Amino acid sequence: MKLENANLFLVKMVLKHPFRTSFGVTKEREILLVKLEYEGRSGWGECVAEHGPWYSGETISSCKFIISEYIIPWMKEEGLEHPSDYQRLVSNIKGNQMAKACVEDAVWDLYGKLNNVSLKNMINGSKETIPSGISLGIQKNIDILLEKIKTAVEQNYQRIKIKIEPGWDVEIIKQIRDVFPDILLMVDANSAYRYKDKDIFLNLDKYNLMMIEQPLQYYDILDHAKLQKDISTPICLDESIKSVDDARVAIESDACRIINVKPARVGGITETLKIHKLAEKLKTPLWCGGMLETGIGRAKNVAVASLSTFSLPNDISESARYYTDYIVEPIFKLNNDGTIDVPRNSHGIGVKINIEKIEELASEKISL
Repeated sequence: MKLENANLFLVKMVLKHPFRTSFGVTKEREILLVKLEYEGRSGWGECVAEHGPWYSGETISSCKFIISEYIIPWMKEEGLEHPSDYQRLVSNIKGNQMAKACVEDAVWDLYGKLNNVSLKNMINGSKETIPSGISLGIQKNIDILLEKIKTAVEQNYQRIKIKIEPGWDVEIIKQIRDVFPDILLMVDANSAYRYKDKDIFLNLDKYNLMMIEQPLQYYDILDHAKLQKDISTPICLDESIKSVDDARVAIESDACRIINVKPARVGGITETLKIHKLAEKLKTPLWCGGMLETGIGRAKNVAVASLSTFSLPNDISESARYYTDYIVEPIFKLNNDGTIDVPRNSHGIGVKINIEKIEELASEKISL
């Protein structure tokens, strides 16, 4: 499989509701999409980098540069026998996991379409449906948050995640538990704290949380290990894990007992499969995180979450939660039992791309 043509689309999509974390507020997203073509078939990938370097050091602009100046030209020069060969092709590029993952997603999608096989089957996914959780951003007040939790519970989401930051943490969780004592509940700090704040987590330890996600800085493996010794609630790492080696070090040092795997954060599906194998060996539970993806990125995440080690509810909610514009068909819907169907009897990522809608939303199109 040798690349014949590639296009990049920069589309802007407005969120139904602003989403606030300790990084800031997101009202709309600029999203970079890549389309690869070979023998009349097209494969699509979605870049989850943000406009600014808030979640990671990568941005939409940096990813566009890496993809157009390095990855696509290399792919035109050298063919790939299988999507797993892609890692070798881009191995000289240090970091830039989101840029690499965006193109690798399109390679897997294209390969599946050329060989009439679904992404789920290509990676040996084992589940027909995946458990869905919901992530709720920081709200203006506790009453709004409690109402959103009530709605999510009524919709049968299997787990509720609450974003926290200094000043919006222990008292908020206490009030949630007063109203919802039995729901599966976790918190996500997005690196907003330091080890000196450990008393906050000792207090959170009282509220029967599933996990505390990324409490400290992404580079603080040692401090996470110290904090995990202080508290009984499992720590889950997100931003700290950028490769299977990061995952191994974190697990072996007991810096975490759960890992949130975002395929885009670790460099793509191939690296995700390595983490899956490691978690299988070390009996570490995984779940798939989200980055406000469109249907393209969401389809990839759903297939990844069908792997056996992804045993906890994922941050993969139904499509209608975030956007009113849909660029794939069918959209993902929440079942009555709080699960989402994995595309079956389909090829590649398992959704039909609405190219007309993409071109309507695109502020920029680059033909490579």
